[in-house]
Amino acid sequence: MKAETIFRLDGQVALVTGASSGLGSRFAQVAAANGASVVLVARRAERLAAVKDKIEQAGGRATIAEADVTNRASIARAFDAAEKAFGTVTLLVNNAGVAHANRAVDMPEEEWRRVLGTNLDAVFFTAQEAAKRMLAAGKKGSIVNVASILGLGVSKGTVAYAAAKAAVIQVTRTLALELAFKGVRVNALAPGFFMTEINREFLTGEGAGMTRHIPAGRFGEEGDLDGPFLLLASGAGSFMSGSTIVVDGGQVLAIPPG
Repeated sequence: MKAETIFRLDGQVALVTGASSGLGSRFAQVAAANGASVVLVARRAERLAAVKDKIEQAGGRATIAEADVTNRASIARAFDAAEKAFGTVTLLVNNAGVAHANRAVDMPEEEWRRVLGTNLDAVFFTAQEAAKRMLAAGKKGSIVNVASILGLGVSKGTVAYAAAKAAVIQVTRTLALELAFKGVRVNALAPGFFMTEINREFLTGEGAGMTRHIPAGRFGEEGDLDGPFLLLASGAGSFMSGSTIVVDGGQVLAIPPG
C-alpha cells in the first residue's frame, strides 16, 4: 500500500485537547491535512479560532469546543459539540498539559494537584469519555495520549510532571489491554524537548545547553512528531496498541542524573 494512502485519516473525527498552541495546534493541523474533521479543544477561544482559520484556509474541516479538561462536565460538552458537528469522535489526541519547576521538598500541595489534575486525571477521564462513546456508537478508533520522556527518566524540578507522565504511560497500557479487542487502540507519544512558543525563550536562552545531552544535538522542531503521530492515529498503526513511541533525538538514552 502506498504511504499517502495508509497514513490518511479520511472519515475520522479527531478531538484534540490543548489545541490552541504548541504541539496540540500542530497535531490538529496535521490531522486535518490528512483528511480528519477536527474538534479543537482548549480554554482560549480566540487562539482556537486562529487555529481553525489555518485549517480551513488549507482546505480542512474544523470546529471549536471551548472546554476545561479538568472539568468532566466541560469535557462531556466538548464531545457533545463534536458529535453535533461531525459525529462520534474516533480519534482522541490527549495533549493538554501543564508544567512546573518546583523541587520536591518545596512543592506546595495545590501545585502538585494542579499538575496531576491536568496531566493525569484529565487524560484518563477524557480517554474514558472517548472510549465510552466509541463503544456505544459501535465505532472503532484510536486514542493517542501525549506522555513525555520525563515519564521514562527524570531531572530535578519535575517531580509532579514526571510522576504524571509515567502514570500516563501505564494508563495507556492498561486502557489498551482492556479496549483493543473492542476495536479501540490506545497508544502514547513520549516527546523530548520541543521548541514551542511557550518554551522558546528558555530553550534559546539559559536552557540552550541542554542540547549537549541530546545525541541528535538539537531540540525537537515543528514536523518532527508528524510521522509518529500519524502512525498511531491512522491505519498504518492498526496492529499497535499499548505502545509508547519516544521521539526525542535519543535524549532518553542520555538523561543525566539529577
